[in-house]
Amino acid sequence: MTRISPEYGDVAQPAWVLSSDVSFPSNQFPKYRLGPDNQIWDEIIEDSKGPPLKEVVVEEINHLSEQHKRLSVRDLASKFDKNLAAAAKLSEEAKLREVASLDGHVLLKKLRDALECLKGRLSGRNKEDVEKAISMVEALAVKLTQKEGELIQEKFEVKKLVNFLKQASEDAKKLVNQEKSFACAEIESARAVVQRIGEALDEQERNNSSAKQQELEELIEEVQEARRIRLKHDPTKVMDMEHELRELRLQIREKCTISINLQHELAMSKKAEENAHCVYALNGSETLGLSLRIQPCSEEAVELAKCSIQWYRLLSQCSRREPILGATKSVYAPEPIDVGRVLEVDIVANGQKFSLTTNGPIQQAIDLDSYLESLFRKPNHDFSVVISQMNGRNYSSHSTHVFHIGKSRIKLSRGWITKARESYSRSMQLFGFRGGGNSAGKSLVWLARKGQSFVLVFESERERNSALLLARKYASDCNVLLAGPDDDALL
Repeated sequence: MTRISPEYGDVAQPAWVLSSDVSFPSNQFPKYRLGPDNQIWDEIIEDSKGPPLKEVVVEEINHLSEQHKRLSVRDLASKFDKNLAAAAKLSEEAKLREVASLDGHVLLKKLRDALECLKGRLSGRNKEDVEKAISMVEALAVKLTQKEGELIQEKFEVKKLVNFLKQASEDAKKLVNQEKSFACAEIESARAVVQRIGEALDEQERNNSSAKQQELEELIEEVQEARRIRLKHDPTKVMDMEHELRELRLQIREKCTISINLQHELAMSKKAEENAHCVYALNGSETLGLSLRIQPCSEEAVELAKCSIQWYRLLSQCSRREPILGATKSVYAPEPIDVGRVLEVDIVANGQKFSLTTNGPIQQAIDLDSYLESLFRKPNHDFSVVISQMNGRNYSSHSTHVFHIGKSRIKLSRGWITKARESYSRSMQLFGFRGGGNSAGKSLVWLARKGQSFVLVFESERERNSALLLARKYASDCNVLLAGPDDDALL
């Protein structure tokens, strides 16, 4: 592009000459501004990457509306103050933009006037380029006007937000002052309550201290009196007195035992006198592990083998008798279920009926409880037995078997051969042998299941009774009542 220089002299010749090869790099007018002394300054390019002011305001309002419920009054007031300062800063920036916008209008007007003056002096293609530049300047002025309108709208919204934030800040300050007054009142009330409680505690502590001091003095006096009494007595004399007391207790226990035996013998003698004219008598002790036996007392008595015999239990709470099924012999060995009950036997001979009753209820064996305690420490126990009968028939072999009583089942075996093995069930029965004989106190009947029964003879009466109690205890743990026929109601 050639240099443009003004020439003076010929009036017909134009003052400005523009080269024909002038070209604009873009359709927009170059962005610049005039400074002092008509110096050309490049326009500061604004960073358009940030969000618009309207979006920032809307986002801030939404954020405040979401958090106002979980913010304290003091935090809310400080937030309002910060937003108020930010809004004031935005208002100042808007004022600066307004001043810059006015400067832009002045510059555009000056530029348009210069282009109009240049247009009057040019012709042809250069004139068309100037007209295009003028249209670009006018379009730029229109855009600037639109931008001013948007700036005015933003200014109005910022002013509205400032007023809203001022009002909210004032409301928050009022709430802070109100809450502060409430808190001060509550603090004063709490202080008064604490003071009253402290005074009450101090008074109670003074009273307790005086009472404790009195109790301590009394205790000291008692201790001193006890020491004085102890010093008066010789320790050897105290030991002698303790030995004498122990001997006296033993003598009293022996006298009590002798008295009980004498009372029992007296009762037996009285009963013998009363039954002097009786045909039959009941011999034996009313103790578990021993047998009761019917004996004839007169020559007129009929042989027991030819009599009809039935044993009964008398319930302690009433006089009703319960027949003992299977007890139809002259000998009956009480079992653990008979403890605490009175036994009675009816003898029918030649149409006459004779009734015999025990002197008192059946008593527990002395050593049975301690023996059972030792058995209960183990989960299961084995007893040595001999099979007397099996399925109602006499068992010829007298070999020793093992009768195993466990927590869930009972088993009868010999070595590796198992005779029977059954779990506890309602169909199982286990009770003392009621068929009489010299070994009745050592025998029990086990009905393992329907069609399979055993009569087992133990080594002693204690083992027989312990096996019955042990099996019934384990069966009750399995919710099963293990007893004899019609004996379930007694358990």
